[in-house]
Amino acid sequence: MNMALWLDRTARIMGDRPALLLGRRQVADYESFARRAAGLAATLARDGIAPGDRVGIFAKNVPDYLICLYAIWRAGAVAVPVNAKLHPKEAAWILSNAEATSCFVTDSLGDDLAEVTDLPLTRIGDDPFETACAAQPLDLVPRGAGDLAWLFYTSGTTGKPKGVRITHGMMAATSLCYPLDVDPVRPEDAALYAAPMSHGAGLYAAIHVRMGAAHIVPPSGGFDASEILDLSDSHGATSMFLAPTMVRRLTDAAKATDRRGTGIKTIVYGGGPMYRADIEEAVDWFGPRFVQIYGQGECPMAISALSREEVADRTHPRWAERLASVGRAQSLVEVAISDGRGGHLPPGETGEIMVRGAPVMPGYWRNEEATASTVVDGWLMTGDVGRLDADGYLTLADRSRDVIISGGTNIYPREVEEVLLTHPDVHEVSVVGRPSPEWGEDVVAFVVAAVGRTVDAAALDAHCLDRMARFKRPKAYIAVPDLPKNNYGKVLKTELRERLREEGS
Repeated sequence: MNMALWLDRTARIMGDRPALLLGRRQVADYESFARRAAGLAATLARDGIAPGDRVGIFAKNVPDYLICLYAIWRAGAVAVPVNAKLHPKEAAWILSNAEATSCFVTDSLGDDLAEVTDLPLTRIGDDPFETACAAQPLDLVPRGAGDLAWLFYTSGTTGKPKGVRITHGMMAATSLCYPLDVDPVRPEDAALYAAPMSHGAGLYAAIHVRMGAAHIVPPSGGFDASEILDLSDSHGATSMFLAPTMVRRLTDAAKATDRRGTGIKTIVYGGGPMYRADIEEAVDWFGPRFVQIYGQGECPMAISALSREEVADRTHPRWAERLASVGRAQSLVEVAISDGRGGHLPPGETGEIMVRGAPVMPGYWRNEEATASTVVDGWLMTGDVGRLDADGYLTLADRSRDVIISGGTNIYPREVEEVLLTHPDVHEVSVVGRPSPEWGEDVVAFVVAAVGRTVDAAALDAHCLDRMARFKRPKAYIAVPDLPKNNYGKVLKTELRERLREEGS
C-alpha cells in the first residue's frame, strides 16, 4: 500500500478539516493538502521522476514539507529527507549516495546547496513550486509493502552515513504502533513540529494524516519554548516529539513564566538519555502528558514505549526503576537480549539489544556488508547494550557504538575525527562525549599535535565549520601528548571519559 493513500482517504471524508498551519494561520485544509500534493506529484512525473526514483528534501520545517513528502510518495518515488542542520557538503554527499534525481529546498539552504551540487533544485514556496502544485492531479501510483518509501541517513562508526531503507510497510507498522502504544489520535488533535521533520517528528506525521489531525509548524521553524506554549494554548490537544534536552528547556521556560502547558496533550520524548530528575520535574509541573519511546532509524520510533501512566505513576513499588527504563516492546516487534552466540539472555542479564518485526528495516541502501552485520537471522542488532526485566521493561546500559547524543541528534565520533585528521596540525585525535546539563552531551576532542606543531583550538574550529555541520564540531579541544591505547593499538575512550569526569572539564 502506498502511504499517500491515507491522505486521499482523509481528504475524502474530512476534506474541510484544518490540515496545515503556520503558527495559528491555516494554509490548507485536507482537501487542498491532497490536491496540492497530487498536482506536485504530476509535475514530478512530467519531469521524468519514475517510481522508485529518489527525491531529496533539504528544508527547514515548513507546512509545505508535507506537501513535498506526500507528492513524492504519490508519484511512487522515494523521499530522501536530509537534516537541515547538516553542512551543504554533507547534504550533497547524501543526495549523491542516494542517486537522487532532484531535491526540494528552502531558500537559504538551497543557495548553499547549489554551490556544491549540480542536482536540480526546486525551491519550496516560490512561484514555480506553486504552479507545480496546481497541475492536473496525478493518479496514485500503486506501491507494495516492500517498496521503498523513505531513505533515512544515519551516521555510522565507519564515518560515512548509511541509508536506512524504510518501506511503505515499515511506515504503516510504525504508524499503527503510535495509537496502540504511544497515544491515540483524534481529528481534533494537532501535531506540532518543533523537532526536525526529516526525522522522527516527520515519521509520526503519517498517523496524524490518517486520523485527520492538524499539523502545526511554528513560525520559527524549530524549537522555541515560549512559542510552543503559546501555540499549544491556542489550539489545544497538541502533541509533539521532543528530545530530552528540549523537555528540560520547555520545563524551565514554563516554570519561569508560571505556565502549565494547558494546551499540550502529549509530549513524546526520546532520541537520547533522559535524566530521571528532569522527567520527574517535568511531570510534577505539567502533569501526566509524557510518553517515552525508544527506536532507531533501522526500526524507526518503534522498539519500546513507556506509557504516560507509567511515566507519571509514583505509587508502584518499582516506579523509579521503571522510570529509568525505556518501557516495554511495542506491539509489532519482539525485543530480546543477545548472548553474543546466537542465543537470548534471561531477564536481568545484560547484552546487546536485538529486535525483529514489521517496523524493522530490510537493510541499508547498497551496503550489503553493513546489512549482513546488522540484520542477523531476521533480528536487528541495535548495537545498544541493555537488559530486560521479568515484566518486559527494557533498560539501556550503554551505547556500544560510542554515539554522542547532543540535543537529541546523533553525532558519531568517527565523522568528527576524520575531519580533524585532515588538518596538518593533527597527528591523532579521539572524540568522546562529555555530560552537558543543557544538551545531554557535548563533543570533546583529545588531540595529539603533529611533530613541530601545536593545537590551535580556533584553527581547528574553523576547519570543522568548513567541512561539517556546526552542531557536530567539538565544544572543547584538549591537547595531549598521546592517547591511551590497549595492546592492540585501540584508543581507550573509557579512560578519556573518565578523565573528563575526574577533571570536571
